[in-house]
Amino acid sequence: MFRRFLTTARQRGATLLRQCDDWWRGLSPSRQDRFAALAPLAAVLLFMAAIVAAFWYLRTEEAEREHEALRRDVEYAQQRVRLRLLERQEQVMRMARDLSNQDLAEDAFGQRAEALVNQYPELQAITWVDEYGRTKASQAAPSLPAELTRLRGEVLQGDETAQTFDLVREQQQPVYAQQTVKASQPVPLLQLQVPLNVQGRFNGVLLAEYSVDSLMRYGTPTEVLARYAITFLDANAQVLAGTPLAPRTRALPWGSMGVHDANAYEVSISPVGDRLVLRAQAYRTSLGVVGSGLFWLVVTLSAITVWMLLATWRHTRRRMQTQLALVAETNFRRAMENSVLTGMRALDLHGRITYVNAAFCQMTGWSEEELVGQFPPYAYWPESDYEHLQGHLQDELSGKTMPGGIQVRVRRKNGALFDARLYVSPLIDAVGKQTGWMTSMTDITEPNRIREQLTASHERFTIVLEALDASVSVAPLGSHELLFANKLYRQWFGSQTAGHLQLVAQAGVLPVSSASSAEDEDGLMGLPTDSVTSAHTENAEIYLPDLGKWLEVRSRYLSWVDGRLAQMVIATDITPRRLAEEQAARQTERAQSVSRLITMGEMASSVAHELNQPLTAINNYCNGCISRLRNGQLSEEALLTALEKTAHQAQRAGQIIQRIRAFVKKSEPNRQLADVAKMVAEAVELADIELRRHNVRLTHHVAARLPPVMADAILIEQVLINLMKNSAESIAQADRPPSGRSVELRVVPKTIEGQAVVEFAVQDTGQGLAEETRERLFEAFFSTKQEGMGMGLNLCRSIVESHQGRMQAQNLYNGSEVTGCLFSFWLPLAAPPSDTTNTVANTHPPRTIA
Repeated sequence: MFRRFLTTARQRGATLLRQCDDWWRGLSPSRQDRFAALAPLAAVLLFMAAIVAAFWYLRTEEAEREHEALRRDVEYAQQRVRLRLLERQEQVMRMARDLSNQDLAEDAFGQRAEALVNQYPELQAITWVDEYGRTKASQAAPSLPAELTRLRGEVLQGDETAQTFDLVREQQQPVYAQQTVKASQPVPLLQLQVPLNVQGRFNGVLLAEYSVDSLMRYGTPTEVLARYAITFLDANAQVLAGTPLAPRTRALPWGSMGVHDANAYEVSISPVGDRLVLRAQAYRTSLGVVGSGLFWLVVTLSAITVWMLLATWRHTRRRMQTQLALVAETNFRRAMENSVLTGMRALDLHGRITYVNAAFCQMTGWSEEELVGQFPPYAYWPESDYEHLQGHLQDELSGKTMPGGIQVRVRRKNGALFDARLYVSPLIDAVGKQTGWMTSMTDITEPNRIREQLTASHERFTIVLEALDASVSVAPLGSHELLFANKLYRQWFGSQTAGHLQLVAQAGVLPVSSASSAEDEDGLMGLPTDSVTSAHTENAEIYLPDLGKWLEVRSRYLSWVDGRLAQMVIATDITPRRLAEEQAARQTERAQSVSRLITMGEMASSVAHELNQPLTAINNYCNGCISRLRNGQLSEEALLTALEKTAHQAQRAGQIIQRIRAFVKKSEPNRQLADVAKMVAEAVELADIELRRHNVRLTHHVAARLPPVMADAILIEQVLINLMKNSAESIAQADRPPSGRSVELRVVPKTIEGQAVVEFAVQDTGQGLAEETRERLFEAFFSTKQEGMGMGLNLCRSIVESHQGRMQAQNLYNGSEVTGCLFSFWLPLAAPPSDTTNTVANTHPPRTIA
């Protein structure tokens, strides 16, 4: 039977082991690692729980044993005290019986009471009290305080003593009484009243008073006093004798019982009853401290072990995550290397091949087994290039790598050669130490062939253009990039786009502003409206002071190879022809008077330049209408729009002629109240001709609600036109880019030297004034240019000063660099302005003329 039981148990154990093994093998590696890390933690926790349970059990057993021992000792002490009280009670009752039988006289009572008091230290006094409560005789111990001694004839005092006396009278039985402890009573006493019965009649009591402290000291066994703190308590739990242990201010060690349950026990002392209670408190031993220390040591060690296991588990988990990430990263990089077409090769510090990818093997034709481990010369090196490739390899191993890579020839296994470009970078291991060099190889045979073909085609194209005797340049609109320039252009302007833009700006054949929006496109011609109204229909002739040449400029739109809209400018040198024309013009000009020549020359130049634009626009609109009418594509609405634009351009041409005639025919000064805003607007309209010729943008700001000034409007317009014209020429001489060619006219009220004036300021972005020029700027017949209006800054200052104004000029700086010049003059107001507090803030919106 037993063997069958063993066999069954073995079979069940084996089955359980197989099931556990199958369950373990079915877990994933990560879950196995997790259970393997949690198993020691669970074991430590179980061990700590077992230690805690053992400590709890031992401390409970120890507390129970201590409590049982305390109970036995207290009961033993209670029996000893009870026996001592009963002995004293028997002696007192014997004396009371002798007094009742009148066998004991008063003198003999004193001797006998004295003997008892001297023999037994707990007895403090024996008093004979009659039936009226008066003291007949009393014998007290010497240690009893005088205030507690009873005198002969003294009536019993105290409520409790009198109540006990009455109780003894009624019951005719001995009665113990414990007086309530008072502050005035220095020694607590226990009273025993034994009745005196003479022939069946109550004849008083025999009062015996005990010292509770002496009773405890002599009645309690010595061994009990040595082990415990013994105290006697009354019915109200007040201490009558002994010193109780101080209450513990901190909690007991874990596992111990409470103060009153573990180390204290109390019991009533018969025959006194609950009026006298014996209480014992066990002294605290070091066993609890030692046990608690061992307990906390075990708990601390267990906690440290748990913490170390958790840290180990966390570290293991991080390592597993790092390994998984490393495996994923390795697989990703391997897949990426196998998918790219770039060959990868790794060399150690001695030049031995340690790694090649699939693309490198496909390029060269050799397998990985054949290439890995080779030393130079490698199998894919052409024999004729050994020395050249060996030199490159030495540079590579010494760290002399080129950022742009090197181009070499590579031999395939079948003997074919191809061009390749190699890029080299250092190979660094995980600790930051270089272990070799990584090289990437790209097949550039086809790109080299295409590049050679493009080079040959480009050479054929450039040979033709380089042989031209005209400057040819191509640049995209709105950009400073130079797409093409032939030899003559580079000789004249260098390889920058500044020459191209200068030709476009001075010739005025095409606008140099930013590309126009779709709203500005003209529907009749398909070109921007601004281009139609500002470009010439024939070749433009310009003069370049830097070259000292007259050029004939032709331009056209074209679409560049990348799809961008570009313009090609062809400039031909016509200096000999222009010199002949200028010489004839100079001879004609000498025959005229200086003043008439200047006025008519300015008028003719203004009319020719300004009227050419609206007339050109009118011509283009008419040609567009004719073309679309012939094709039958012109609707009535489109024809009406074109005629309205043509009429607008014709009206503009008439306004220009009227403005110039009014400007020229004025001869005698005529000062009158002049509107500043109107005067500035007319001057801006006339000066705009010259500024557009120099491709200069004009911005003017006029303060709102300016009062009129007493001035000759034509003369002030001449001053403004001259200043703006000089600014445009200064910008042209400074060769500023189109974005930096601007002139700003600002008219604002000011208070100068306590006088309300209107300040006119013209600010440009030109080359500024030289030191020697600034000193002679306003001198008569002084000029820094060969031709001009003939008026000069001296005449401008004279006009301003004749209007009680002042003129000044200063350079503008950006650090130490001159960024332009500022000419300003002011004129006094004709009348005090009504409100000048906010006139500067309420200015007209700025207008920009390009």
